[in-house]
Amino acid sequence: MTDTTTEKQWPDNALTIESMDLEAQGVGHRADGKVVFVDGALPFEVVRANVHRKKDNWEKASLLEVLHESSQRVTPGCPHFGLHAGACGGCKMQHLDASAQIAVKQRALEDNLWHLGKVKPETILRPIQGPAWGYRFRARLSVRYVVKKGEVLVGFHERKSRYVADMRQCPILPPHVDAMLMPLRQLIGSMDARETLPQIELACGDHVTALVLRHMEPLSAHDMQALRDFAAKHNVQWWLQSKGPDTVCLMEGALGEPLSYALPEFGITMPFKPTDFTQVNPHINRVLVTRALRLLEVQPTERVIDWFCGLGNFTLPLATLAREVLGIEGSEALVTRSGENYVFNQANRDKPLAPTSFVARNLFEMTPELLRQDGAADKWLVDPPREGAFSLVQALAEMHQQPELRQGWTPPKRIVYVSCNPSTLARDAGVLVNAAGYRISSAGAVNMFPHTAHVESMAVFDLV
Repeated sequence: MTDTTTEKQWPDNALTIESMDLEAQGVGHRADGKVVFVDGALPFEVVRANVHRKKDNWEKASLLEVLHESSQRVTPGCPHFGLHAGACGGCKMQHLDASAQIAVKQRALEDNLWHLGKVKPETILRPIQGPAWGYRFRARLSVRYVVKKGEVLVGFHERKSRYVADMRQCPILPPHVDAMLMPLRQLIGSMDARETLPQIELACGDHVTALVLRHMEPLSAHDMQALRDFAAKHNVQWWLQSKGPDTVCLMEGALGEPLSYALPEFGITMPFKPTDFTQVNPHINRVLVTRALRLLEVQPTERVIDWFCGLGNFTLPLATLAREVLGIEGSEALVTRSGENYVFNQANRDKPLAPTSFVARNLFEMTPELLRQDGAADKWLVDPPREGAFSLVQALAEMHQQPELRQGWTPPKRIVYVSCNPSTLARDAGVLVNAAGYRISSAGAVNMFPHTAHVESMAVFDLV
């Protein structure tokens, strides 16, 4: 993109925006070098901004006026997006063209890898992207009955606020869920327990839409009937949560098949419960799994370990390719569920899956001894939460630096690391490259959450 912002004489208080950070704030510098973060500004724009927070090295500001507009600025697709009072905080980038959002996230990934991990990928992978709207198959919607107005709000929180936004539509939700927002408000408003229903959790499968209602007091017969009527009209499945996540249960009398999603390229179907962790964006997840396994280049003679395996999202597809697979996960409940999913798929396939086992282990307290216990594997798939996999890669580095610890164990030839946090990926990449004997062959961004500042990514590490 060509920068033409120097062609005009701008006011003294004008600020040229050079880049965008992971909070989707425009980043500029004053003449004295001080950094200014501007909400709502885009790269290559010249703006006037109102500073509302000052520190010695930086300032935070909100956008007052765009003097020179970026060619990538677009009209937001949702009326609740913006900087105005009451604006929804669910999205931060709707004012930026979708393809430019990808470029920002790719740049953020590369910057993190270099500045935090001191590593540079040999190859930049083409970004993974999909539909920009109607993609969010999982969401936690806050509920609030506003007594003074006699009105119910259902949606995400307002920008930088604990208040629930007055959302009447949400185009990042699947269209059938978007169309349910106003009926949900009416439903809650009609219920006896309307003042003690703090949230509704959404989980969509390929064929079923589940809604988990958090209720802080027992529901009356009237309320239960209202939920049943709503379910019949809108074709949803109600689940009830009276206390913690372990109390979630299907509402009595609720009908319909179990939640599930398919990975058709591998002939895999993944049943899940509405509170289980699944990827928010099923369109991207299918591409993500396919690319991860293609990059891993699994051979029929190889043993593979899937670290942080969850429900088996990568494990079961791996079992269609490898000789043997081990899935390791911190949650006993998820280990049980992934085992059930393996049995379910094994029973419904013409060609059997490879022998696969699942183990529960605290992956944030890994040691060389535990690595040896799990046995050597030709390839690793690592898909950690936001905290990353520091303990795991540190144990691998210890094995590399102290060969006497191996006792016949051999490190994986290739690791594919799927990340939902570029800073922890960069930290772990630094350990793998600078202390564990690997090179970072490739890396690329994954646009799992269009219009938000979330950066998902994938990196490939090869043993030197």
